[in-house]
Amino acid sequence: MITGTGITKTFKQRGNVLGHREVPALRGVDFEIAKGGSASFIGESGCGKTTLGRIIAGLETYDAGDIEIDGTPMSPLKHKHRQPHFRKIQMIHQDPYSALNPTRTIYQTLQAPLALRAGQTGRSKGWIDERAAEVLSLVGLDPGTVLSRYPHQLSGGMRQRVVIARALTVDPEMLVADEAVSMIDVSLRLGILALLKDLRERLGVSVLFITHDVATARYIGGDGELYVIYRGQVVERGPVDTIIADPVHPYTQSLLSAIPVLHGLELPGEEPVVPLESLAEGQSESGCLFAARCPFRGDGCTEERPLLRVTEGVPQEHACYYPQRRSVIARPMSEV
Repeated sequence: MITGTGITKTFKQRGNVLGHREVPALRGVDFEIAKGGSASFIGESGCGKTTLGRIIAGLETYDAGDIEIDGTPMSPLKHKHRQPHFRKIQMIHQDPYSALNPTRTIYQTLQAPLALRAGQTGRSKGWIDERAAEVLSLVGLDPGTVLSRYPHQLSGGMRQRVVIARALTVDPEMLVADEAVSMIDVSLRLGILALLKDLRERLGVSVLFITHDVATARYIGGDGELYVIYRGQVVERGPVDTIIADPVHPYTQSLLSAIPVLHGLELPGEEPVVPLESLAEGQSESGCLFAARCPFRGDGCTEERPLLRVTEGVPQEHACYYPQRRSVIARPMSEV
């Protein structure tokens, strides 16, 4: 199990002659991902979901809070002692074209981490060759065809499968997929999503899916937790199906309202939510972070920031003073 408590991260941005400007990326985020389970982080670009994913994978530091991996807190450990723990968590990057070294064959790409693993466990070179072929087969690629090729000789979907195979070489407990299908042809996306779902079921690997697409989050981890992140704060958290069917935070409702409707097959939601203005720098830091854009803000929203909590009659956690269910998602015409 991997848990996070109060994770905070602030970036310093170069400013004018008056000095640097601090940009909060994460504001005390808590999360919990069970072994073999799934979780999804969704939100607009710049909300902090990718930063959080990189922190979980050990690729980014955090300013405050702590992460525990299988019960071991990371903050007290030195960097070299954290590495074996973070090795259990592997990142699948958004861009499969830049994630692979163009000068190395696929075999050489897989051989490097496998050689390290073989040295740690006393395995032979023969094991390295067998394991390279095995992980390629696990992701649906033919080793005989792929091992000798270079990345430029593969399609985008095949490259992403190689990236996933490389992650599997260290026998991870969790895969962090950051917009893993956004740069792949639409016709190939379902195959990658199905692969991630299959690996979770077959190998017991946890999957953290970072996306702005609610549909993919639902496909990968319909039985998992959904974290809706806005300006570095989790504003709604709960079971995926519960939040999609009955969102209570206006920001979540605006995200779901933006999903395109399949005309002729679906009817739009009865109560779509549209933010009053677009997200922009310089919006208020006091009170609710969404208040300036919220069409339902009331007294107190701009004075004190609501904390993530459960209130009577609402099953999921939310950070809103006026939570209310609204019918925002499209409905199949066959159900009307």
